Amino acid sequence: MSDTTSYTPEEVAKILKISRFTVYEMIKRGDLAAYHIGRKVRVEAPDLENYIQKSKKNTLAPSTAAQPSEQAAIEPDSLILCGQDIILDILIRNIEKAMPQIRCFRNYSGSIDGLLALYRGTVNATAVHLWDSDTDTYNIPYVRRFLPGHRTMVYNLASRNTGFYVAKSNPKAISTWKDLTRPDVKLINRERGSGARVLLDEMLHVLDIDCRQVRGYAQEETSHLAIASYVARGEADVGIGIEKAALQVDGVDFILQKKERYDIVFRKEDADKPPFKTLLSIIRSETFRNEVAGMGGYDLSHTGELMASI
Repeated sequence: MSDTTSYTPEEVAKILKISRFTVYEMIKRGDLAAYHIGRKVRVEAPDLENYIQKSKKNTLAPSTAAQPSEQAAIEPDSLILCGQDIILDILIRNIEKAMPQIRCFRNYSGSIDGLLALYRGTVNATAVHLWDSDTDTYNIPYVRRFLPGHRTMVYNLASRNTGFYVAKSNPKAISTWKDLTRPDVKLINRERGSGARVLLDEMLHVLDIDCRQVRGYAQEETSHLAIASYVARGEADVGIGIEKAALQVDGVDFILQKKERYDIVFRKEDADKPPFKTLLSIIRSETFRNEVAGMGGYDLSHTGELMASI
């Protein structure tokens, strides 16, 4: 008998932040692999991770951003939102509820790819969490660099704790960025363009550390959950991601390094259009704040505030 971790549909629903009825429908359609033990249904952890990765590939993926003429990006009744955090699912669900005539899509690219897609006009808005070491600030310097000459609005969605995923009880006593250079420490990295990868690269730059000193630097995974799971399985000693994912994976502890700002960016020319007025109304609403707060792991002190008009 395999000792692979398995989940009930209710546990899968909590991880994906969807209803258990949606999970049962996914299983029924064959979208999510599952097995039965008597009347009970179970989903193995690798099958859940495969579903997450497949969903990313089958949505409007990074390759879409390289096609500025993609029709879905310019149709007036479409809204394409780029980003990976689960709170974007809550946002889209509320937009669809308020404006059923609008078709909402997700693009699961990282922060830098999201800004490039916004620049090319293949998404309408993107979420970002990019730390700039020169100014010790989040997001604004990158918006200026990647959307030169474009007027944009930057609003806060939430703040999140970001740091190290380590094995339970932190047996290797990993606590600082310099610990990543130790020969007994192996990293599992995020993909290029993600906020976590930018944070790591910026910290290595600040500390004058050559990335070749970090064992495992070249090995990449594409989500916070995948990184945390990698550490939990013992295939790496440390990974970088948000605290929320650590709370969802058994066998992982979280070592805080930074509080990051998670913002949403869109073009200023779109600000007066109904979908964007609705978007802002939702993120400023008590309903949205209560639902996000109920999940835990987010600071909503500045949610809905204008961070910059560039």
